[in-house]
Amino acid sequence: MKPTLFLTILCLFAPNAMSGEKTLDSIDRRFAGETEEQPNFQRHVMPLLGKLGCNGRACHGSFQGRGGFRLSLFGYDFKADHESLLDRLDTDDPNDSLMIHKPLMIEQHEGGRRFKENSWQHKMLVKWIRDGAKPAAKKPAELLEVQVTPNEVLFRNDADTAQLKVVAIWADGTREDVTPLCRFKTNDEQVADVTKNGLVKAGTPGDSHIVVSYDRAVVPVPIIRPVSDHFGDDYPIAASRTQVDRLVVNKLSKLGIIPSEVCTDSEFLRRVSLDLTGTLPTAKEVEAFLEDQSSEKRTNKVNELLERPGYTAWWTTKLCDFTGNSAQQLNNVTPVRNQAATDWYNWIYHRVENNTPYDELVQGLVVANSRNEGETFQEFSQSMSELYHKDGDPTKFAEREGMPHYWARRNFKKPEERAIGFAYTFMGTRIQCAQCHKHPFDQWTQDDFKQFQNIFTRTTFGLSRTPQDRAAYKEMLADLSTGEVKGNQLRQKLGALLKEGKTVPFQEVYSTPPRPGRPDPKPLVKPNFNRIKNPKLRKKAEADFAKRQKRREQQIKQAKRRNRGKVASTGKLLGGEVLELNKYDDPRKPLMEWLRTEPKFAKAFVNRVWANYFNRGIVEPADDMSLANPPVNAELLDYLASGFVENQFDMKWLHREIANSDTYQRTWRANDTNRLDERNFSRAVPRRLPAEVAVDAIVQATSSDDKAAKRTTDNTGRAIAIPSPARVNRGAAYALTIFGQSTRESNCDCDRSMEPSLLQTVFLRNDDQTLALIDGRDSWLAQVAKDAGIKFTPKNYGGGNNQANRRVRAQLTRQFNLLKKLKKEGGKPKQIQKVQRQIRALRQKLGMKPGPGAVADKGAANPAKGEAGTQQHAALIREAYLRTLSRVPTDDEKAIALAHLGDAPDVVSGARDLMWALLNTKEFIVNH
Repeated sequence: MKPTLFLTILCLFAPNAMSGEKTLDSIDRRFAGETEEQPNFQRHVMPLLGKLGCNGRACHGSFQGRGGFRLSLFGYDFKADHESLLDRLDTDDPNDSLMIHKPLMIEQHEGGRRFKENSWQHKMLVKWIRDGAKPAAKKPAELLEVQVTPNEVLFRNDADTAQLKVVAIWADGTREDVTPLCRFKTNDEQVADVTKNGLVKAGTPGDSHIVVSYDRAVVPVPIIRPVSDHFGDDYPIAASRTQVDRLVVNKLSKLGIIPSEVCTDSEFLRRVSLDLTGTLPTAKEVEAFLEDQSSEKRTNKVNELLERPGYTAWWTTKLCDFTGNSAQQLNNVTPVRNQAATDWYNWIYHRVENNTPYDELVQGLVVANSRNEGETFQEFSQSMSELYHKDGDPTKFAEREGMPHYWARRNFKKPEERAIGFAYTFMGTRIQCAQCHKHPFDQWTQDDFKQFQNIFTRTTFGLSRTPQDRAAYKEMLADLSTGEVKGNQLRQKLGALLKEGKTVPFQEVYSTPPRPGRPDPKPLVKPNFNRIKNPKLRKKAEADFAKRQKRREQQIKQAKRRNRGKVASTGKLLGGEVLELNKYDDPRKPLMEWLRTEPKFAKAFVNRVWANYFNRGIVEPADDMSLANPPVNAELLDYLASGFVENQFDMKWLHREIANSDTYQRTWRANDTNRLDERNFSRAVPRRLPAEVAVDAIVQATSSDDKAAKRTTDNTGRAIAIPSPARVNRGAAYALTIFGQSTRESNCDCDRSMEPSLLQTVFLRNDDQTLALIDGRDSWLAQVAKDAGIKFTPKNYGGGNNQANRRVRAQLTRQFNLLKKLKKEGGKPKQIQKVQRQIRALRQKLGMKPGPGAVADKGAANPAKGEAGTQQHAALIREAYLRTLSRVPTDDEKAIALAHLGDAPDVVSGARDLMWALLNTKEFIVNH
């Protein structure tokens, strides 16, 4: 063996041999026999209870406990757990302890037998009790690192296994094999299973992770089994133009997945237009792109789309989703109804339009106060009032330094709500579990959560910054003669006064000065009364303690009432330092400084942007970046996040880096190796259009050329430019609701639904809104009629919203089909003439000219016959496909459409049927 190879293997599988530091043998061996070692409560006892399931949700870790005994869920509270265990210990005779009897089933135990007599678990717990059942140190020991070897498992065959070894490294220099104390979980039991002792067993081909948990550490270990024989040295050379492609292909080569080919030009144009601008390309745009022979046309198109107003509108909407812009939660912010949500949208739009760095945009939210620097309350109220006067310009709100409405939402006032929402929005992290207990899939404890929420206690929305401000507010109300009205009535009155050009007072977001409270009295520690052998003395001691405990509980309640409105003096950044909050005039400033350097800040945004392009994040769900939910390609996420930071948080850089890669531009057509791959980005996965994009696509596809072209340069009336979800479920809001527009009710990305539904199908097939768009006066259908010299009104074609007209139209279609059948089968002349008369009568009811087949018509309504007519129909068919599916029809599709248009009562009827059919294809409603 070559020396270099030998050293590589040695470093991978035996890292301690190179370090010179001794690693303690695993605890199952050290306690298999007699030993002088004293077990440690934090390092050994609590991990073992977690391993045995004692502090799980279904056992003593539940909020109500089991059998009168409760432990902290997942063992996050060493002090409370030790106090709870004391009642179950007998240090004089450890084997007589309830803690030993129950898991051995010497006494009835609902959880059953947890270990065997004389096992290492039994001996270790007995030794801990015998040595005095010492608690954890007042300051828990610091776990520096948990090393798992191998750090990646590559399987080849069904019978393959791999034994994981876990070494804990503590701040005091101790290194210990803790494998028997770890909890092991597979993220996909079909790909790999794992035993309680860390033996990993191969499953079906694919990739997943085994998650190892010990103390506060959660470590994922990648598991890979190739899906084909094309891996390693047998992997074919795959084109990798960009670093994104190289990192994706590197993962695919381990899996034996060969990426699909690059998509066609028409597929690329449609895909990138929808993803970047939320807008279908126009038919003329598709034609021009297909004719362009430049090798740089895709890169040029990406750059062009990034400068369009559709890009600004769509990504402003996405950022409003992430940050929670909701009119329903902002109805008390301004006297003008729904104006706060519009202000929020305009503020972000202004920054996306100017490509403001993402960190600066976020800073404008995080540290925002309502007043600009140096403004008095009167000046602030006057400047805000001027925005909403009849001759004012509300869009100028976007020029203010910050966007304070982020802190004014009704569902974002409590410190715990802010802590959860902040982590969701800017770190893609779900920390709500830590509000009550140790997070089961991450490092956060309940103390971490409480300390983090302290940072948000001094940000206020209201009218009480200083006595001078309150006096100015009351004086303004008195000058306006608002009387005694309050609440909603006052807001309505102030809104009316604004319309009259008056200056009215506005509530504001600001940071309050420090108001530290005195520390609360601590609860009494319950003694171990079992140590008192005399029953009478034990009973008296228990009664005395109960009285003292009751008095102490009353003292704690009084202290909480006394400290109500006061704020904590310290706060802790997630995974960061402790802040002395009283040192800062606004604790959000150090919070923002830390956030800018926190790796999850860049990764969270990068991951969400990636999910927009691929329908799933590198971490999925995109807002769940926990340790137990690792990225499918960590190197890819690291590269994009570091590049994002190095490019000064340039959002357009990130879009270009993704959209210009072969990975993004791959076709959805699968090969034998990647047909089941939906997580490693080897091909495009067709995905349903987001609600706003879907609604706009229907409008654009059915619009005239002029109207469709205008939508690519003007956001007026666009669904992607709606500031906030509508409160009512009617009109345009109905379509957005059934297609899954984000409700923005919480801070979760799941507020937006991307799932298909029956209602969506029904909407496209026969909803009044869809039919009205097809038959509109400014529709493509009207344009077709004008070009053909046919008088067009919605009444003639489709009947608009008139059910009676639609019934007549349906009868006309049936009679026309009957006429074709009679002619084809040689029907009697009298039968044919009767049907022709009925067709003429039905057309007259609709105000239409007599059509072909009707007695009084010689075919003038549908002159497209012969070679010239076929060419006209072919051009119309091409146009319909370009404006809906962004491609030309195949030969088969063209032949079918030509046959239908040739048999239609007139060219407008045929075009209407064709448009309706294309809108109802899967290809139209998905991005592929």
